[in-house]
Amino acid sequence: MDNYLLISLVSVALSLFLLISVWNIFEKAGKPGWTAIIPIYNLIILLQIIGKPWWWIFLILIAPINLVFGVWAVNLLSKSFGKGVWYTVGIIFLPYIFIPVLGFGDAQYQGAAGK
Repeated sequence: MDNYLLISLVSVALSLFLLISVWNIFEKAGKPGWTAIIPIYNLIILLQIIGKPWWWIFLILIAPINLVFGVWAVNLLSKSFGKGVWYTVGIIFLPYIFIPVLGFGDAQYQGAAGK
């Protein structure tokens, strides 16, 4: 039983760490950080940050299509902060490392890459 508690606490801690990282990413992009905690609305704000229209949210929410548009959105987020395609690969495969580096690191928002 103690292992389940430990796993649960680690999962909650990692989730909070990612949430705080995304909060910082939103603030770096000039958006309110608190919007990172509201489901669906945080996707709308993310689409504003990367320069894509609001209706992309439907593409991100549809099952096989979301793989393509989700990766595309992550790539545009990387580019919006001056990072390259390898940073996108890092976010996809190692999000617990690359998202906090983007949120807490020295990367500056350079404008929407999708425009």
